[in-house]
Amino acid sequence: MIAITGGGTGGHLVIARAIKEELNRRGMKPIYIGSTAGQDQAWFEHDEGFEQTYFLQSQGVVNKKGVRKLLVLFSILRSAFTCKAFFKKHQIDALFSVGGYSAAPASFGALFSRIPLYIHEQNAIQGKLNSLLRPFCKAFFSSYDTEAIHTSYPVSETFFTLQRERTTLKTIIFLGGSQGASFINALAQKMAPLLHQEGISIIHQTGKKEFEALKTFYVQAGIPADVFDFSKEIPAKLACADFAISRSGASTLWELCAAGVPALFIPLPHAAANHQYFNAKALADQQLALILSQSSEWEPKALLAQIQQVDLLSVSQRLMQMIQTGGAKEIVDIIMLHPKTKEKPC
Repeated sequence: MIAITGGGTGGHLVIARAIKEELNRRGMKPIYIGSTAGQDQAWFEHDEGFEQTYFLQSQGVVNKKGVRKLLVLFSILRSAFTCKAFFKKHQIDALFSVGGYSAAPASFGALFSRIPLYIHEQNAIQGKLNSLLRPFCKAFFSSYDTEAIHTSYPVSETFFTLQRERTTLKTIIFLGGSQGASFINALAQKMAPLLHQEGISIIHQTGKKEFEALKTFYVQAGIPADVFDFSKEIPAKLACADFAISRSGASTLWELCAAGVPALFIPLPHAAANHQYFNAKALADQQLALILSQSSEWEPKALLAQIQQVDLLSVSQRLMQMIQTGGAKEIVDIIMLHPKTKEKPC
């Protein structure tokens, strides 16, 4: 039996889901241990692909000081022993962690229980917990780190089935994530009249908070656009786009690679350790992406001119070569080499 832990944000949880789905394909149902904070419960509380889900009152240590930090550490240790009981109850043979503060109790519980710990790092810059636990894990997976076990990023196979080469800039998609990004929304509003004038169609994920305002903007401006706050059909949306203007969270970045969509990335400036910038930089250093800082001065015509200079065909072809199908399978294959998981599948 395998346990999966970690979360907080969609970037973590999409990996947990990919590994869960691969285990399900093999006839196994893992358990999941996450946090009552963040998005963990919204994603997995009613997911029948897990045998059982647990949500603990965990929180991050980063930015905590003095007595407050000590109290959080004590809470993590106490929850680690709770996780030990979960492991015993479900006869857990291995723990797979996607990092984030949600992963701390179960990860330490696994070490205390001498259960093999496997870690996946989503970003180009390691998270603090992953850095701390890396020396003690059985295997460390990354799509960036050359010293880790390098695997393709586990994105949904749907993105690969809809991938295509881009040749002409006919449609731009603005991606702010399900929570939205005010800066990207404002940029879209400023660029929309110019894009419309140039005959470039617009797809815009606004997030829930600003959806109504942006929908009204496009109607009043007389600009036809596919505007939505959240959609489960993101692969299909990307399939229609020739270029993306997006945040650079790891899951979004690799989904764009899998679909073959060139992009201008606008990293979230307050992301931990500025990891979104370094995610985007990994592609920009290979001339496979553009980067725009939120603090930069920009003008719509100049920005569009820069986008129009991108060799869409060459970039889309090379992006699709950056990632292969079967990333989750690669990871689960390695976990299943552990004798106990191999002998006693769930």
